[in-house]
Amino acid sequence: MPGLSSGFRWLLTLLGLALVLAALAAAAAWHWVDRPLPLAGDHAELSIEPGATPRQVAQAWVDAGVQASPRLLYEYFRWSGQARRIRAGSYEIGPGTSPRRLLEKMVLGEETLEQLRFIEGWTVRQLRAELARAPHLRHTTGTMSDAELMAALGEPGVAAEGRFFPDTYAHSRGVSDLVLLKRAHRLLHEHLADAWAQRAPDTPLKSAEEALILASIVEKETGLAADRGRVAGVFVNRLRIGMPLQTDPTVIYGLGEAFDGNLRKRDLQTDTPYNTYTRGGLPPTPIALPSLASLQAAVRPEPTKALYFVARSDGSGGSIFSETLAEHNRAVNQFQRGGRP
Repeated sequence: MPGLSSGFRWLLTLLGLALVLAALAAAAAWHWVDRPLPLAGDHAELSIEPGATPRQVAQAWVDAGVQASPRLLYEYFRWSGQARRIRAGSYEIGPGTSPRRLLEKMVLGEETLEQLRFIEGWTVRQLRAELARAPHLRHTTGTMSDAELMAALGEPGVAAEGRFFPDTYAHSRGVSDLVLLKRAHRLLHEHLADAWAQRAPDTPLKSAEEALILASIVEKETGLAADRGRVAGVFVNRLRIGMPLQTDPTVIYGLGEAFDGNLRKRDLQTDTPYNTYTRGGLPPTPIALPSLASLQAAVRPEPTKALYFVARSDGSGGSIFSETLAEHNRAVNQFQRGGRP
């Protein structure tokens, strides 16, 4: 170009070279964000705590086994405009995961979730033992007594038995066991309130608490789901006429660790607050975790005139229901004593 000094031409050359290099760098960066990240193992796991900065997240992924520059990861997070949208949680990536996909998982909150199941019919002791065995929870309640646990759940002075809804709970790795218990506790109260609102007009139960206690008994006495409504009906009939419930599971619960698996006549005659042979009405607390079906059966039992039932001995789990003691004794003789007098 006429009239341009050699120095100016040199400057233009450098500028052009810089633009070319910048374009090449941009192209390389664009290519990098879609290339699989090298991993130290077959996968990498990371739990991002609330409040972690994008720079800390980038470094944490490298510490977890992502073989990349933490600064490069951070700069990509920042350059994408989504760095502040990264969500706390538990994440796992495997081979083939690109930086773009990694960021997408964290922004969308696509966590790796674990599952823990609480079984209907469990006692709170069994529930807490299962909770303590869960490998991916942060254990904060293990040293608490049942009373301290209920205080932490906002119900000081309330018995812990039966206060958690049996279900399968998905949770992030590293979440507190108390968080999980709060969910199960809240869900139990929600289902109990719904059931109580739908109670039969003539129920002898005086409160949702009594419904919860009866539901726990129904849960333990029901061997066949189809019998659940009639099992509840028998107990409701007995409560209505002031007849003792005479249910073995409450006696067993009252025996606690003294129960050796064999319920004897003397056990039925030993008075405890949970012995429904020696005491009338309902026991003082639930005896187990009731299912939704048992909650519903307790407040709206199947209409029946039966006052007795006995388990079949054919392995079906079902029961034989009777209206009179004479009929019941014949059923016991047939199904429990093999026809012996």
